[in-house]
Amino acid sequence: MKITSVVRILILIVLVGVVSIAGSMVFFVVDETEYVVVTRFGDPLRAYTEPGLKIKWPEPIEALHRYDNRLLIYESGEMEFLPRDKKNLIVDSYVVWRVDDPVKFLKTVKDEMNAEDKLRDIVLSELGIAIGKYDLAELVSTDPEAVKLADMIEKITLATDDKVREYGIKAEDVRIKVLNFPQQNKEKVFRRMMAERERIARTYRSEGNAKAEEIRAQADEEMVKIISAAYEEAEKIKGEGDAEALRIYAEAYSKDPDFYQLTRTLEAYEKLIDKDTIIIMPADTELLKYINTANPEEKTPKRQMGQGFTAERDQTEIPSSSVVKK
Repeated sequence: MKITSVVRILILIVLVGVVSIAGSMVFFVVDETEYVVVTRFGDPLRAYTEPGLKIKWPEPIEALHRYDNRLLIYESGEMEFLPRDKKNLIVDSYVVWRVDDPVKFLKTVKDEMNAEDKLRDIVLSELGIAIGKYDLAELVSTDPEAVKLADMIEKITLATDDKVREYGIKAEDVRIKVLNFPQQNKEKVFRRMMAERERIARTYRSEGNAKAEEIRAQADEEMVKIISAAYEEAEKIKGEGDAEALRIYAEAYSKDPDFYQLTRTLEAYEKLIDKDTIIIMPADTELLKYINTANPEEKTPKRQMGQGFTAERDQTEIPSSSVVKK
């Protein structure tokens, strides 16, 4: 009984092993990050692009070829190209690609290494053709509107994608990492760029000066207008004040003409005479009538010690300090 039980266990183990080996040869799993192509005796039979558990005949009848279905990046490295104006450029580019048709990919290039060789040849060829159609100033410039690099890259991507489709590849994007000049050309290019920057700076300074002159002219014009308006308003107020003063003077004159005349004469003394002024004029002048009539008993003014004036031959000398003191 014990021997029979051991034999049964061994047979069961062997059967499980055989089934496991047979299952691994027949069943396989397709991952979501890959495509699987099944070949029969080396010829592509079918492709699985969806993940899941699949079945096939065991090898060597049918074999599996797995390809990454994610985006892949290939860097072509630095290469020297000539633009239309024959100024050398060093270009470092890369291409983003993926397997689009796994069956066609297997038939034409078989693996990623061969696919990258094809990509390199096609991308560099398209770069050379495209760069040769543009001048250097259209690829590298301080003027954003003059740069046509984006248009060139778009054309290269479309042309590359069109040519790699026959290999079951799709070129998603072609980009330039480095667009540089050979060492011997850098100094010349830098001088040209500096001259361009100086020209732009001069243009900005000129525009700024013109704008400043315009602002100053507007400010001067506005200042003249403000001053003119203020002067006009001041003259108007001054005229109104003079008119009011004349009105007050007229009213005062009409009420007491003698007092008004006396007041105006004394104001005239104050304006005409100061401490250093000597005036010689006839004794009967209207300006001196109040002084000459100060002593009505004397018809002819004589020398008076306290008054400080003399009258000789109908003329009067009046020191201002004796007549009007401010």
